[in-house]
Amino acid sequence: MVPEAPFRAFRIHADAKPFRAGIEQISAAPLQAGELLIKTAYSSVNFKDALAGTGTGKILRVPVLTGGIDAAGQVVASRDPGFKEGDAVLVTGSGLSETRDGGYADYLRVPAAVTVALPAGLSLREAMILGTAGFTAALALWQMEANGQTPDQGPIVVTGASGGVGMLAIDLLTTAGYEAHAITGKPEQFDALIALGAQQCISRKDLYWGQRPLETSRWAGAIECVGGEMLSGLTRVIHPYGNIACCGMAGGAELHTTVMPFIVRGLSVLGIASANTAYCVRRSLWERLATRWKPRHLETICRNEKSLDALPLVFDTMLSGGSFGRTLIRL
Repeated sequence: MVPEAPFRAFRIHADAKPFRAGIEQISAAPLQAGELLIKTAYSSVNFKDALAGTGTGKILRVPVLTGGIDAAGQVVASRDPGFKEGDAVLVTGSGLSETRDGGYADYLRVPAAVTVALPAGLSLREAMILGTAGFTAALALWQMEANGQTPDQGPIVVTGASGGVGMLAIDLLTTAGYEAHAITGKPEQFDALIALGAQQCISRKDLYWGQRPLETSRWAGAIECVGGEMLSGLTRVIHPYGNIACCGMAGGAELHTTVMPFIVRGLSVLGIASANTAYCVRRSLWERLATRWKPRHLETICRNEKSLDALPLVFDTMLSGGSFGRTLIRL
């Protein structure tokens, strides 16, 4: 039923000067239109959430919103025949914390068209340990395989491997039958990455790509979460007809390369934009994440479980490069 009393939400006022964000008491009345009202059980913290919640990045496209690009919970009211009260559901991306109120609130109203019924094999908690990060990793592998990637071509390297996408990508790749290698700026986390399945760990500080347009190839493909010089270097060392799935820019937005990797080795760089993935693909990938692609170490990857009150500190830690793994937000 629709809540009568006010409830807590982490509200972002992007139009305020100075920038303002924090917990407020709101009612269901100002929530945006949508067929489903969800009582939120869990959300998560992604790099995009930290940018939005601190004003470091221009994420919101409207003046005021509830933050949180992920949410999982139970339907408490439905005007859509595909969902009923009590259904367990999840929502990731799809405009949350960008053009729509997000998951950092006790209640969330969303369109049925962006809501996925929780697949058998996943709990609400597990769905949010995965969240946008896990969905992004799955979308990366799905697009790589659609472009011909197979385990027998050789190892896949994951950059930014100590972050949420990176850790989930290593776990997912190993589950899917690939040999996973890890590149990270946190060598103190090598043992943790090996425990997830990484067969080789490399410190970012020890990388030397060489200066030639093509260097000796080392990997059959990459799930690349960093961008900048990392992506530029990888284009020179991927085996012929390999794929780089590009899904991050924490290391920079520019790409400096030549045409040589593309016309000599047949390299493909695949852009991974998870936020507005087609619903049929979204539903299919969540089914895979609940079954044959389900990472085996979700509880290990979930390094923290926090309340809404802890969000500012979590954001600051993430933006300063101090986070490791996934942080779950419990509502």
